[in-house]
Amino acid sequence: MAPLYATMRSKIGAAPLGSLRSQLLRWLLIPLVLLVALNAVSVYDNALDAADMAYDRSLLASTRALAERVAIKDGKVVADVPYVALDSFETDTLGRIYYKVSGIDGETVSGFDDLPPVPANVPRSEAYPALVRFYHADYNGEQVRIAALLQPVYDDSMRGIALIQVGETLDARRGLSRKILLDTLLRQAVMVLAVASLVWFAVRLVLRPLMRLKIEVENRALNDLSDVDQALVHKEVRPLVAAMNGTMSRMHNLIASQRRFIADASHQLRTPLTVLKTQAELALRENDPDAMREIVRSIAATTDATVHLANRLLTLARVEHGSEAAGMAPVSLTAIVRQVGLEMALPAVQKQIDLSLDAADEALVDGQELMLHELVANLVDNAIRYTPAGGKVALRVRVDGARVQLDVEDSGCGIADDEREKVFTPFYRSSGALETNPGGTGLGLSIVREVAAQHRADVSLESASAGPGLRVVICFDSAA
Repeated sequence: MAPLYATMRSKIGAAPLGSLRSQLLRWLLIPLVLLVALNAVSVYDNALDAADMAYDRSLLASTRALAERVAIKDGKVVADVPYVALDSFETDTLGRIYYKVSGIDGETVSGFDDLPPVPANVPRSEAYPALVRFYHADYNGEQVRIAALLQPVYDDSMRGIALIQVGETLDARRGLSRKILLDTLLRQAVMVLAVASLVWFAVRLVLRPLMRLKIEVENRALNDLSDVDQALVHKEVRPLVAAMNGTMSRMHNLIASQRRFIADASHQLRTPLTVLKTQAELALRENDPDAMREIVRSIAATTDATVHLANRLLTLARVEHGSEAAGMAPVSLTAIVRQVGLEMALPAVQKQIDLSLDAADEALVDGQELMLHELVANLVDNAIRYTPAGGKVALRVRVDGARVQLDVEDSGCGIADDEREKVFTPFYRSSGALETNPGGTGLGLSIVREVAAQHRADVSLESASAGPGLRVVICFDSAA
């Protein structure tokens, strides 16, 4: 498990992921707070516009009230503003109010003579059915909002347009703006807290099945590799539970395979070790040098057979539990077969067996060179062991388009049709093999099939092309 965890850590990064609950809360609440902040700004801007419209309407009403007191008298524009009205214009409970009445020729009729004039680029307001303009200006060090109304004046002697300006400081507007802002922020804060509480409870409720799954896995016995019920979690998490079940199933098969291998290995090694012990006891009781030499020779032969069996068992274990994809690279099957042929030349010469090789110049397959060497070595070793003296063993490598074919054909005892599938089972030996080579292990073809499966190759057993014997055919995908 440690290498798997390290691989996963290297893929997702060295830093741990942390709490799922905290990540969900962050990804839900932080965007929510940002959206609420943007909404608060928008609401505040809209409230300011509404406040400006309300105050502008009041400012326009004051301007109209003053305009009603403007008239022409004795050929001059006059403003009949009583002192009480002047007091109300000059000051207000929330700020100061200023006014100015200008005549037809721009002369000051009444009010504050230095009140800022109307800027040239200020458009007429479309919100009211009056010739009024609203603008901001600086007056006596204060920001003021001014309404400028064009008022027609006339009598029998003359007519023209008078300008009435009424301005007020922004204290009232700013006070209302601050109140609107505080009220808006307060409501938004209450809403954020309420939503955060709901999200926290919702996340806790949604994650509760995962906690039940955690408890379910933690409370399991060490040897309990049964499937986890997918109904414990939500639909989106079920693929993860399915993957866990698949992993536990593979672990169960791996453990079962290891137990079966240990049991088979123990059974197979028990017999030669018992024979060795018996032979050693006979040697201890024997006084005749010639007989003792014969016993020692038997011990050496039994030891060789035991070492061969142990090597085959280790090879089978390495092949069964090796990684299928580790070390895969284009390798030359021709070079591997030629190397194995050279290694097996001496045993073939000792049995007077004709060992031949017919190989393509270049036959590349994707594979592990060591495992492919084991595959070819087992095939050639079996062929030499079960071929009688004076027989033939032929090795062939052919390239046919996208396929590479390996043939190992011998003139030995062969395998009956009804046993050709059984011989791939570990430790199974055909009847002909038991007669020809009683000391065999029954592991060679098992190793061959396992290696071929790792390389996505097909293995088939056929009769020899001429006379008795066996032909093993393995087809690989070409690396090209």
